[in-house]
Amino acid sequence: MAAHLSVGDGDPALDERLSSELDTYNFAAVGRDDLREFTVRVDDGDELVAGASGWTWGTCAGIGMVWVAEAARREGWGGRLLAAAEDVARERGCRQLLVSSFTFQAPDFYRRHGYTEFARSPGIPVDGEEDVHFLKLL
Repeated sequence: MAAHLSVGDGDPALDERLSSELDTYNFAAVGRDDLREFTVRVDDGDELVAGASGWTWGTCAGIGMVWVAEAARREGWGGRLLAAAEDVARERGCRQLLVSSFTFQAPDFYRRHGYTEFARSPGIPVDGEEDVHFLKLL
């Protein structure tokens, strides 16, 4: 049977397989298989107030998502989430942490917390906006 190319909507099973295959390749290429995810959360009873999620691998960490509920903004939760993520990264032997923020989100927040902009991707997610990429040396 000949191979067949198909296009579809989200496919969690395919995502899981691709991630597994790429992890196998990447781990062999760098000699490190210590990729781990992490989460940081703030709860108030049954409600989520704020949270962050990311990963560590080798000497690098990344934050994929940071969110603070509208009613809890300006209470310092964002900074505490970053500090906790940085602590996890340091504890796991990481020396740098990566994060990105759209221009309409919070690039100044990351700058205030010691992150240095190293690149921008223009037109993302729409014309007139940019994805700003940051690095912090730990």
